[in-house]
Amino acid sequence: MTALAQSIAGEVGIKAACDGLGITRSSYYRRTRGAPPRVHKQRRPSSLALTVAEKDEVTALLDSQRFADKAPAAVYAMLLDEGRYLCSVRTMYRLLDERGEVRERRRQVQRPAYSKPELMATAPNQLWSWDITKLHGPAKWNYYYLYVILDVFSRYVVGWMVAPCESKALAVSLIEETCVKQGIKPDQLTIHADRGSSMKSKPVAFLMADLGITKTHSRPHVSDDNPFSEAQFKTLKYHSSFPGKFGCIQDARSHCRIFFPWYNHDHRHSGIGMMTPFDVHHGLGELKHGLRADVLESAFAAHPQRFKGRMPKPPALPTEVWINKPCQTIDASVN
Repeated sequence: MTALAQSIAGEVGIKAACDGLGITRSSYYRRTRGAPPRVHKQRRPSSLALTVAEKDEVTALLDSQRFADKAPAAVYAMLLDEGRYLCSVRTMYRLLDERGEVRERRRQVQRPAYSKPELMATAPNQLWSWDITKLHGPAKWNYYYLYVILDVFSRYVVGWMVAPCESKALAVSLIEETCVKQGIKPDQLTIHADRGSSMKSKPVAFLMADLGITKTHSRPHVSDDNPFSEAQFKTLKYHSSFPGKFGCIQDARSHCRIFFPWYNHDHRHSGIGMMTPFDVHHGLGELKHGLRADVLESAFAAHPQRFKGRMPKPPALPTEVWINKPCQTIDASVN
């Protein structure tokens, strides 16, 4: 590199040549004038430094069972309380750094690996989703708790309840009454919920086991694992009739007695072909879909130019509904 710099220095100058090649001018002059390369003398150890024996004592103490999960500052303070001083906190860090041990020294919690729930329904009363949401009361921090059980395939609210608190016993009662009302048989139904205390409680688990119901749970902090209940709560709270607060629990119940019949019987849901949840849940979807198709066919026959020659079709009914539909992989061996 120095020889190259010397060859071009006559044309562009020494400074420009050294800057272009990334070398210092002192190195250039030293090497072109035949000076021996600079030898860096080994630094003499400080008289204030710890001896080898003292370093071993400190490192052994930091790695001991007593101090292995404590920060050097805490070790330093505890030793002072016992009337001992070995070295400064900075020296402790320096000794740990030399051994590659400057890291989180406390034991870290090991979270279990939660699998993504993949659930499918092809008809009503195969897959339910339930959740609890808070309704604001008349005062700050005053809430009423709305329990809602939703059929995932039809979006039909099969059961609901407004309670003054979140209770495992109330959840058991609601689920049991709803199963009886819907005529659920053993091994027919899967109920999905998040990981709230009521959802994971032993009374609820024992009830589902007795009724032959499979229960599944969302992954922690993953709202997409319970999308149907979340969407239903949004429809409730974004409806024009929903008040910001309820004066008492009777007001909340009165509102829900009006809202849920509207939701089940009058609300047209985009996820079920713009049918009402009642129609899909009770098997009227195919009939109404056929009637809609007849109306569109008559309109097409009367004025085909308005549809540009294409027969209009009503929104399709769902054949299967998924919570986290698995990704379909294409077999590379198939042409």
